[in-house]
Amino acid sequence: MAVPNYTYLKLKMLGSNGVIIVESTYEHAYDCDIECIEYAEALVEAKTLIVNLDRVGSEAPDSKHRAGTFEPVKAIKLVPVDPNDSNDRALRISATLDIK
Repeated sequence: MAVPNYTYLKLKMLGSNGVIIVESTYEHAYDCDIECIEYAEALVEAKTLIVNLDRVGSEAPDSKHRAGTFEPVKAIKLVPVDPNDSNDRALRISATLDIK
């Protein structure tokens, strides 16, 4: 059976040799409050991070389309790099592009 008194920062309880009084200072109480606030903010940030990671994980791209794979457009047009050269180097461009 302990009785806390927050105004005087004291905790009184009955002990085997009489009343036990536990005291603190306002600076220590303030430091404890700051530590509790920082801990609570860290918990909120951690929970937010977990929610965001779960959301990003659920929005993962389709596994059959990986980086590095390329599927060419069906309608392509070969344009020679140098029409006067006979080395067959050409650019592939879409045949469906506007003239503009």
